[in-house]
Amino acid sequence: MPQQSRSDIRNVAIVAHVDHGKTTLVDKMLWQAGAFGAHQHVDERAMDSGDLEREKGITILAKNTAVRYAGKAAADLGHPDGVTINIIDTPGHADFGGEVERGLSMVDGVVLLVDASEGPLPQTRFVLRKALAAHMPVVLCINKVDRPDARIGEVVDEVYELFMDLMEDGGNTEEVLDFPIVYASAKAGRASMTRPADGDLPDSEDLEALFKVIFETIPAPTYDDEAPLQAHVTNLDASNFLGRLALLRVHNGQIRKGQQVAWCRGDGTVKQVKITELLMTEALERKPVESAGPGDIIAIAGIPDIMIGETLADLDDPRPLPLITVDEPAISMTIGINTSPLAGRVRGAKLTARLVKDRLDRELIGNVSLRILGTDRPDAWEVQGRGELALAILVEQMRREGYELTVGKPQVVTKDIDGKVHEPMEHLTIDAPEEFLGTITQVLAQRKGRMTQMTNHGTGWVRMEFVVPSRGLIGFRTEFLTETRGTGIANHVFHGYEPWAGTITTRTSGSLVADRMGVVTAYAMVNLQERGTLFVEPTTEVYEGMIVGENSRADDMDVNITKEKKLTNVRASSADNFEKIFPPRKLSLEQSLEFCREDECVEVTPEAVRIRKVELDQNLRARSASRAKNS
Repeated sequence: MPQQSRSDIRNVAIVAHVDHGKTTLVDKMLWQAGAFGAHQHVDERAMDSGDLEREKGITILAKNTAVRYAGKAAADLGHPDGVTINIIDTPGHADFGGEVERGLSMVDGVVLLVDASEGPLPQTRFVLRKALAAHMPVVLCINKVDRPDARIGEVVDEVYELFMDLMEDGGNTEEVLDFPIVYASAKAGRASMTRPADGDLPDSEDLEALFKVIFETIPAPTYDDEAPLQAHVTNLDASNFLGRLALLRVHNGQIRKGQQVAWCRGDGTVKQVKITELLMTEALERKPVESAGPGDIIAIAGIPDIMIGETLADLDDPRPLPLITVDEPAISMTIGINTSPLAGRVRGAKLTARLVKDRLDRELIGNVSLRILGTDRPDAWEVQGRGELALAILVEQMRREGYELTVGKPQVVTKDIDGKVHEPMEHLTIDAPEEFLGTITQVLAQRKGRMTQMTNHGTGWVRMEFVVPSRGLIGFRTEFLTETRGTGIANHVFHGYEPWAGTITTRTSGSLVADRMGVVTAYAMVNLQERGTLFVEPTTEVYEGMIVGENSRADDMDVNITKEKKLTNVRASSADNFEKIFPPRKLSLEQSLEFCREDECVEVTPEAVRIRKVELDQNLRARSASRAKNS
């Protein structure tokens, strides 16, 4: 069959580890391609449009934009009017691996961004493995070359080592090592093929070198001139005016507004549907077009139930494309309605099981890496995902939308292999000052981690690599930051399944549990703060079974934190001595989930996050503990 190509289009994904500069680079590419007007106000990191993305400084959802570049590099290709570069900005966190895999299914090559100081990290390995498995060409971009601690030569060598480790996984040959290298400072909007000295800016004033190497390395989309229409659904979005939008990559044929097409569904059925609206991305906006051809990335409206991985095909000759597959979930948590005594106090909150289930079902539509299973209760569901952060962000989004929930402690999703229980493992990379080496090793040994490699850069910092059970990393982040005084950097990526590693004790302290309903008093706090660290402040409303602090000892303690000072009619000889109340420790949603033990859960409302016992009644808890001890 004759293969044609569209030299006026390039489809490329920018992939990297967290905070290596993907979104900043895309912003600069948009500016230099003239996507924004000279006086137009555009927020920094324009591609990170979600509130949570801006607050956490990470990309959560894969997004696409289109750059129409008409510089010298485009003219050299024979397109003086410009070449369209469809850019997919993918997340850098391993928990959002489903987004990365979807992004790669839309493109013909990748730009691998690596920090000139930190070098390749776990997510770099993850995205590169996916790209090499798909036999995609790679452009290496060493970013942040102007950092004072840049070590450009060493980082390039580390990337070559990473390629050699991974090229056999996808059946690649040594040809994959022949990749071009661009040296860039995304923040300054500069790129060059000439390697600068460590800490210096590239010797150019713009990103022309990056655009040129993309045109030369990333192949133009190819298609069969005689093949019927094939367009793959890779993402979903919503519009207030058009309803559900499906984002597609057109592989073959032409698609037009108003056309009747075959909708090849995930269950194997084929249905006739009409394309009511056809949109194409320009910079950050979608604009209506009449038709699109092979290689184009488009959005269509008119099919309310369409799902990711399905195909739009020719009505007379429907040929569905393969469904998109992603890594299996490793972490699960139970999400149900709020069952605490304070449920329903927030006006307008969404409380019922039907509302919660509808919201979880909606999340399944656009999140291919999520699974939702039933439990033995009609008002609670088991939600499985790639990692703790991904599930915590789902709960935080629901909280901001007005839902009240009860969320259980994160658990691992196990597998039965050859009659033995296997659990998911993580490849953990830690960068920390040398002085904390012993402490970190000891903490991870308690969590059944084993060290696989250690590198000393000679700068006072050491890099350690471990293989750790996924459940050993639940609650690890808080302890790690405490032990390294906030200086350590930890990143992890899925490693595979291994036999169950045994019991892991992650929290040695107990909980301070309120024994009655009431309002927290300063008098009670003064008397209790010697017993541990408190999570509440005066005037906070509490209830029996709510956790108000962390006990300094290993066992739980029921306390009366609502106790008031008794007044007498005897006048004191001197004024009362003022006692100092230590500031309470405020826990975020992620920290609350990390803190939980097996018999504890988190109450989430639009106004508050509270930790509580699953069984609120202290007498029932004592009886069940006694029964467990006797058995």
